[in-house]
Amino acid sequence: MKFGYTIIYVGDVEATVSFYEKAFSLSRRFVHEAGDYAEMETGDTALTFAAEAAAEDNDIAIFPNRSRELPAAWEICLVTEDVEGAYAKAVEAGASPVVAPVSKPWGQMVSYVRDLNGCLVELASPVAK
Repeated sequence: MKFGYTIIYVGDVEATVSFYEKAFSLSRRFVHEAGDYAEMETGDTALTFAAEAAAEDNDIAIFPNRSRELPAAWEICLVTEDVEGAYAKAVEAGASPVVAPVSKPWGQMVSYVRDLNGCLVELASPVAK
């Protein structure tokens, strides 16, 4: 078994893809011509976005992400050597600040923002091995 991808159901796939390009410098890997599904290039696995209606098409009930409500009990983490710069860029691009960059006792720098859908995004430095 291996981790394949994460799908986040969103209200507007194109707006979300554009936001992730601007806020986190991710690139589009694939966008379906119907505009209801997209993949972002993140390395071995893909961060994907699907229209909320796609959940219904798959007989899945979801509680939609909304920026004015508490975030769901999950997060994605994007790893970078420059957490402070990434945090500033994300906030400048419209991410909502949650926790400014802070150094953890184990030596990792972490911060948190929320994307335009209200999803929690951790920006973190690599964990020393």
